[in-house]
Amino acid sequence: MKSRAIVVLAIAAMTVFATSCEKLKARDQLNKGVQAFKSAQYPQAVEHFKTAVEYDPNFATARLYLATGYMQQYIPGADSPENMQMAAAAYDQFQKVLAQDPKNELAVADVASLLFNEKKLDEANQWYQKLILLNPKNKEAFYTLGVIAWTKALVVDGEARAKLGMKPDDPGPLKDKKVRVEVAEKNGPIVDEGIKDLDKSLALDPEYDDAMAYENLLYRQKADLEDSPDAYRSDIEKANGYFQKTIDTRKIKAERKPTGGGITADTK
Repeated sequence: MKSRAIVVLAIAAMTVFATSCEKLKARDQLNKGVQAFKSAQYPQAVEHFKTAVEYDPNFATARLYLATGYMQQYIPGADSPENMQMAAAAYDQFQKVLAQDPKNELAVADVASLLFNEKKLDEANQWYQKLILLNPKNKEAFYTLGVIAWTKALVVDGEARAKLGMKPDDPGPLKDKKVRVEVAEKNGPIVDEGIKDLDKSLALDPEYDDAMAYENLLYRQKADLEDSPDAYRSDIEKANGYFQKTIDTRKIKAERKPTGGGITADTK
C-alpha cells in the first residue's frame, strides 16, 4: 500500500511540474509576442500568442492579446475574405476571453468596437450597452451610442430627402407631412436616445468636443422631424450652439498645447 501511495504522489508531483513548465513556456511566448506587438509586427505577435494559449489554454491575458493581434490586422471597410477572416478570428478569441471572464471590460469594449467598425450597428449598440453596465463612467461608450444613433437616423432621413427631391443641405423640416410622420416614427426614438447618450458623455467630460459635434448633428436630424416652425428653429439653434461650442472647445484645447520646440503627438 505504501509503495502504491508513493507512486501516486510521484505522478502527482510530475504532473504539477509539467504544468508549471507549460505555464512558464506560455509566459515566455507571451513576452515575445508583446515585444513583436510593440514593434507593430502583428503576424509574428499572433503566432507567439497562439503558442502561449496552446501551452496554457486558461491564460486569459495571452488570449486577450491574441484577439487584439487579430483585431489590429483588421481593416475597417475592406471586404476581402482575408480581412473578414481576421475580424472573425478576433471576435472568436474575444468570446473565449469572455467565457472565462464575463466582466472583462477590455474584451467587451473591443468586441463593441469591432462590430461598430464592421457596421453591425445593432449588435454594436448592444455591446456598448453591456460596456456601460460594467463601467457607467465610460464616456466613449456613451459617445459611440450617440454616433450609432446619428448614423442610423441619417440613412432613413437621407432616403426620405431623396424621395422628396431635397438635397442634404436643403433647409428642413421634411416638406411632406406624411413622409415626415413616417420618418419620425422610425427616427424620433433613435434621435432622442442618441441625444441622451451624448448628454451623459458630456456630463462625464464637459470638454468632450467630439460629443458636442454629434449633438449638433443629432439636433439637425431632430429638426427635420418637427411639425412647427418654432420647434424647428429651436432645434437648429441648439445645433448651432453645439457647433460653436465644438469650435470654441477645440480652440481652447489647442491653446493649451505646449509651444516648445519638442515633438508633440497629433491627437486629431
